[in-house]
Amino acid sequence: MPTTCAVIMGGGVGTRFWPRSREKFPKHLLRIAGKGTMIQDTVKRLDPLVPPRDVFIVTNRLQKPQLAKQLPHVPEENIIVEPVGRNTAPCIGLAALHVMRRDPEAVMVVLPADHRIVDEGEFRRVLAVAIETARESSSLLTIGIQPTHPETGYGYIQFVSEKENDVPNYDKGVRRVKTFAEKPNLETAEQFLASGDFLWNSGMFVWKAATILQEIERSLPELSNELRKIESDIGTSRYQQTLETAYGIIRGISIDYGVMEKTPHVFVIPGSFGWNDLGSWDEVYRISGKDDCGNSITGTVIQKGTKNTYIYSPDKVVAVIGVEDLIIVNTDDALLVCKRGQSQEVKEISDYLKRKQMNEYL
Repeated sequence: MPTTCAVIMGGGVGTRFWPRSREKFPKHLLRIAGKGTMIQDTVKRLDPLVPPRDVFIVTNRLQKPQLAKQLPHVPEENIIVEPVGRNTAPCIGLAALHVMRRDPEAVMVVLPADHRIVDEGEFRRVLAVAIETARESSSLLTIGIQPTHPETGYGYIQFVSEKENDVPNYDKGVRRVKTFAEKPNLETAEQFLASGDFLWNSGMFVWKAATILQEIERSLPELSNELRKIESDIGTSRYQQTLETAYGIIRGISIDYGVMEKTPHVFVIPGSFGWNDLGSWDEVYRISGKDDCGNSITGTVIQKGTKNTYIYSPDKVVAVIGVEDLIIVNTDDALLVCKRGQSQEVKEISDYLKRKQMNEYL
């Protein structure tokens, strides 16, 4: 039986979660909504489909020490360091090379490090179908999320709703992808929801490592050429230099745009398991427990006449009087006060700090 490996993409910064999320301690290394940090929860929910010894993490140099500390059961040699971030296609291609060394026939589950999933049993059921389908048909599969509202912050996947006899595991929910759609405006999102054949794009993928490398060769030949150079030097003293040279040439491109949208052999499995990518502080407030006034509070907070507000201040006393609809995040060296509904704009703070070279706050 071919090995099933997981590749977790864990090199992002999570700029929308400033001031808690920083370059050395980004969103996925924080405890935000689960029992552990986000990446600990991601690895744990994979068991028993993928044990920690078969989990690979792709990250950067700054984050590797903390990842190794938080995930002691994942072999340190499975933590793959990119010299610089080049989006998801190079990340996935590099990881596929390492997975192929483990098992040339391996099935590869690709997951972001920072998703929240409520119904883990249903998540594993859907994932098991995807793994079985990829193993038996050499298909490219993605997990689509059944939409619950007309969300404008996610990309969408449209599937073929008519029955197709040549779709592998059709009776288990597998559907052929008809098209990928970028993040829509509200009117378009409402149309997507009403049609019944659109799913949220979760950014989760399942395929054989060999299959995705073949597709990268077909759709992204320049990237494939650099990956072949890296592959020949994995496990040698030349690896690091070859890796850095290649990443100096590789251009950044997403796996969706670079591969998935160009190949006809893509399938999607609809899932409904309480998924959320926790893309902003507004999302954290939405899923958090609240008091009778609609406030979500962490820490010692003195409040009067405050409503529908998210307050995080575990180490400092905070007094909040007569305000509504705010997000307040207080850390040792920085304070965020934001109107609810505008937390997507928090990412602009990191851009500002970089321009001002205030690196101690990044």
